[in-house]
Amino acid sequence: MVRAVVIEETGGPEKLKVVDLPVGEPGPGQIRIRHKACGLNFIDVYQRSGLYKLDLPHALGMEAAGVIEAVGEGVTHLRPGDRAAYAAQPPGAYCEARVMPAAQVCPLPDGISFEEGAAIMLQGMTVEYLFHRTTPIGAGDRVLFHAAAGGVGLLACQWARSEGVELIATAGSDDKCRLAAEAGAAHAINYRTEDFVARVKQITGGKGVDVVMDGVGRDTFAGSLDCLRPLGFMISFGNASGPVDPVNLLTLAAKGSLKLTRATLFTHIADPAACQAMARHVFDKVLAGDIKVTIGQTFPLEAVADAHRALEARQTTGSTILTL
Repeated sequence: MVRAVVIEETGGPEKLKVVDLPVGEPGPGQIRIRHKACGLNFIDVYQRSGLYKLDLPHALGMEAAGVIEAVGEGVTHLRPGDRAAYAAQPPGAYCEARVMPAAQVCPLPDGISFEEGAAIMLQGMTVEYLFHRTTPIGAGDRVLFHAAAGGVGLLACQWARSEGVELIATAGSDDKCRLAAEAGAAHAINYRTEDFVARVKQITGGKGVDVVMDGVGRDTFAGSLDCLRPLGFMISFGNASGPVDPVNLLTLAAKGSLKLTRATLFTHIADPAACQAMARHVFDKVLAGDIKVTIGQTFPLEAVADAHRALEARQTTGSTILTL
């Protein structure tokens, strides 16, 4: 039996329960992993609240790092004793150990700690696909990134700097703007005290940015479209403030033949080869010093409800992990 976090019904953080669950042996194509740390992400909040539907009861958590205890038939890229990390479906990472499909579980280099591995898989591979698998982005391009002091945002600031991309960050306080600037943002806008659309136009000389990366959702979506240059690309990848209202395609035409996508990490990593390549790219960036994993807060597994409250209240910076 292992400790694990489940929900029996959707709702607030109080619906999170720490229970004992059995763990069996891995079958074909599966592994059993003993976790050392688990990552916390907004997708966990969406699933707990019911915005993203799960069959209930269900365990939560999308990423973790630990040690492989056993492998099933047909698994060749991992062996017992290997260090490993993952971001993967189905949810269930908030636990001491689990049996799961091996395809999205990736070897973790010795130079990256379990805590860093748990903190960077979902967020790091999200940044990887935003910059490399959605629309061409190169040195000198301008990108607007919302909520840039969060886990994904701070990685994006560093990633952009390492590749010569001019990233304009938004955040909800002067301290968070400072964190984004220190991480590599060329400009940082406090959206609570400044009109971010007007400020972006000022920074870009009225031209607008090439790409917007928006994980906030409803609160920033309309303004984000106004920040794009003609033929610019809007990447919506999250709903921290709630889901975006339906979009009239004629709005995209009127604002300059804009392009829009609603992207998810799990579409990209559904291909095992792509998943492994994306993880290696992220790990290489960490090992090269291009990006540093910022773990802003740590909670024991038993305090998972407090961790969710902090995340929803936007009281966190960098990544949040659960320890075991």
